[in-house]
Amino acid sequence: MTNPIIYLARHGETAWSLSGQHTGLTDLPLTARGERNASRLRQRLAGLTFVKVFTSPLQRARRTCELAGFGPVAEIDNDLLEWNYGEYEGRRTSEIRAERPNWQLFRDGCPGGESPQQVAARADRAVCRLRAVEGDVLLFSSGHFLRVLAVRWIGLELTTNARLFMLSTASLSAVGYEDSLERPVIRLWNETRHVEE
Repeated sequence: MTNPIIYLARHGETAWSLSGQHTGLTDLPLTARGERNASRLRQRLAGLTFVKVFTSPLQRARRTCELAGFGPVAEIDNDLLEWNYGEYEGRRTSEIRAERPNWQLFRDGCPGGESPQQVAARADRAVCRLRAVEGDVLLFSSGHFLRVLAVRWIGLELTTNARLFMLSTASLSAVGYEDSLERPVIRLWNETRHVEE
């Protein structure tokens, strides 16, 4: 039996992902291009079979899941929510750094929102559940959370590593194993060949 692969789909474009505003729990819809690119994920995933599909409860992830063709089988998982940005919700990094020049999300977290340790704890819970599934899994979530999930999957510390893993909207990534279940790896990262520019 081959080792399972966990496919990570970032949601399609929203108005705030386009403008660079931090979008945590604000439940924005996809843009028209976001919808088209989410539909293109269906073609990219054609031929793959998943024993489980999970999605964040936020509409941008759920809609991406639906347009990719997995809405009827997807299970909502609250641990897949995007980072709670608290007071930084809706703000751009440049605006935050005008007040806090050395601020880094993955090191400092957000006042009134989640700390890196809290997001890492959610990711660790998700990783434990994913490792218990026998077979390939597909999940739909948001950019910063998926970066945290990936670094926790391979056992890296969040604060110094997650910021290095960029993710585009409607991208596809995958984590899994090399040779054995004791060797977790990143198999694919930020694939966007299917995405309309």
